[in-house]
Amino acid sequence: MADAPRQFEPAHFINRELSWLEFNQRVLDEALNPATPLLERVKFFCITSSNLDEFFEVRVAGLKQQIESEVVKRSVDGLTATETFRAVTRRVREMVSQQYRCWREELVPNLDRNGIRFHEIGALSAVDQEWIDTYYRTEVRPVITPLAIDPAHPFPQLLNKSLNMIVQLEMRQGKHLLRHLAVVQVPRVFPRLVKLPRDDSRQDYVFLGRLIAHYLADLFPGTRILGSWMFRVTRNSELYIDEEEAANLLKAVEQELHNRRRGEAVRLEIEPGCPAEIRQALLGTLHLSEEDLYEVDGPLNPTRLMMLYEGDHSPELRDPPFVAPVAEVLRDQTDLFAAIRERDILLHHPYDNFGSVIEFLQRAAEDPNVLAIKQTLYRTGGDTRIVGALMKAVENGKQVTVVVELRARFDERNNIEWARRLEENGVHVVYGLVGYKIHCKTTLVVRRDPDGIRRYLHLGTGNYSASTARLYTDLGLLTCRPDLGEDATNLFNLLTGICQFQGTRKFMVAPFQLHRRMLELIAREAANARQGLPARIIAKMNSLVDPEIIEALYRASQAGVNIDLVIRGICCLRAGVPGVSDNISVRSIVGRFLEHSRIFYFENGCRPEVYVGSADWMPRNFFRRIELVFPIEDGVLRERLKREVLDVQLADTAKARLLQTDGTYRPALPADGSPPRCSQSEFIASATDGTRTWRRSRKPRRTHPEVRLLPSPFKKPERG
Repeated sequence: MADAPRQFEPAHFINRELSWLEFNQRVLDEALNPATPLLERVKFFCITSSNLDEFFEVRVAGLKQQIESEVVKRSVDGLTATETFRAVTRRVREMVSQQYRCWREELVPNLDRNGIRFHEIGALSAVDQEWIDTYYRTEVRPVITPLAIDPAHPFPQLLNKSLNMIVQLEMRQGKHLLRHLAVVQVPRVFPRLVKLPRDDSRQDYVFLGRLIAHYLADLFPGTRILGSWMFRVTRNSELYIDEEEAANLLKAVEQELHNRRRGEAVRLEIEPGCPAEIRQALLGTLHLSEEDLYEVDGPLNPTRLMMLYEGDHSPELRDPPFVAPVAEVLRDQTDLFAAIRERDILLHHPYDNFGSVIEFLQRAAEDPNVLAIKQTLYRTGGDTRIVGALMKAVENGKQVTVVVELRARFDERNNIEWARRLEENGVHVVYGLVGYKIHCKTTLVVRRDPDGIRRYLHLGTGNYSASTARLYTDLGLLTCRPDLGEDATNLFNLLTGICQFQGTRKFMVAPFQLHRRMLELIAREAANARQGLPARIIAKMNSLVDPEIIEALYRASQAGVNIDLVIRGICCLRAGVPGVSDNISVRSIVGRFLEHSRIFYFENGCRPEVYVGSADWMPRNFFRRIELVFPIEDGVLRERLKREVLDVQLADTAKARLLQTDGTYRPALPADGSPPRCSQSEFIASATDGTRTWRRSRKPRRTHPEVRLLPSPFKKPERG
């Protein structure tokens, strides 16, 4: 009876949208932190805005749709969509005000002191003004199209997140002076910052929008310019595709991408000083209210300012350079497949070079003993080495199948392009299951070894993208364990064929049994705690939202289980509630790299089990995606993950922030006055100086020839 579910109060849950905004505040905190190198502060300033853009495009757009619908209900935290929208609006205004105050008062002055300056055209030297004039007339002017707004010229359909200028002008018609409005779109084809020519190391810039504003009289001859103000519109960018009706998913996604650029407006950003009547005209045209208007005292669309960070500037303004070495276990290996047969290999990116994963795929493409390659692609990042290896494998006569997820958010167009190229080069491309996004990260290589057919696997938490592998922390496992190979075969048969889920021996696959299995593992820890057995849960992920999982964690806490959660982003669990979550701690780490790996540790009465995978604890991951969580069966690797990854992150007192009961976060400062510990810095140090204590076991794991296993009976998806 102690395990029976109970109804927890709405006050025990944190609102999902407000929790996400707290995460973005932690990103902004890195820009606000004077100890962060200057250009890294600029990077976090830009990321804060990029995150907010996506938040409005998807989450706020969804809230507005709920408000407009006839269905009124409260979320698990007790708020209606209207109440959530109002709370979100208040919090975003606070954040934007803080963000741009940081830009004006801290970043711009510090950049100026380091030779990176922004200029108004009127204050430029005669030489610079001459250069700007030439640049405008030869480069910019031919591209610009001024758009009048009058009965003959309706308000233009502005692209999502494009930078525009609303111009108020006066023109004489007969004896009358008439006022008009016009729109000038700032061309996306040019950099937002125009760099002035210099013979030394100075970095002098003019904002493209200011440059165009300076020449408005040239664009509207015969008029008097009364004023101009930059503005930007954010639109609903969620894809809406009825897969049952779409005969061709690829074409359906392409069409919806076209529609996305013209979705309903959800936010209007505008410069200060714009007259009230013009602001009201814009809001009315876009069908927005004052609640949707954000006055921005600084550059609109800071994402385009990433060119400052990406430029060639002084290294002292950046984090120290880090080039990931090849994982120690692979440095002296000439036969990658032999190394995998000897022992499972765990890779920790970006501290272990992602090149080892690419090499695994490239060797498989070239190896005459490899018969087939199967892979899931969620985001490729345009890495030609990965898709090139797949196409090379086809040239070499291998059977190659790739499951491409066309609906990877904001990467759809890129995935469509690569899917077409793969198909044109003979790769069998599949788009997965109707109704589910394919989010698992898996590569299966079938090879004829001297002792029989063997299946080699790469299983990961992150995408097959070398670019993100340098920025995201992820895990990858190289293995040839027969049970895992059989599970992978069944998984690919599910993704590419017509069958029901056959069940698995080791894998936990969503939407079929992952949710139920996680609930069972949490409940087992609670039962062990009540029996006086060692019980502990450590879970690292991006987001925790699912209410059933949260309630299970509350029950485990009440049973005496010590629970440590490392959650980068959204966390709807409320820590430290007396009698509910006393034994639960939640920390978020925001630093140089984006924490992206998912690790789940269960003490299991001194017989620890560790799982790694692609899924967060969110309803979409459990029920609307194909996700894969797999066990780490090698005891050495289990111990390494616990001691050298999870324990190190739980000891972080430099970049970690602790969740408070009220939903805010505070820095995890050292309790004894000792120097702060930064987990990411420690991982870098151990990767570069060879101090990692884990090694391959001297006694090689006994290898097994591949065996043919009969499939288990069909099973239907279960909801925990």
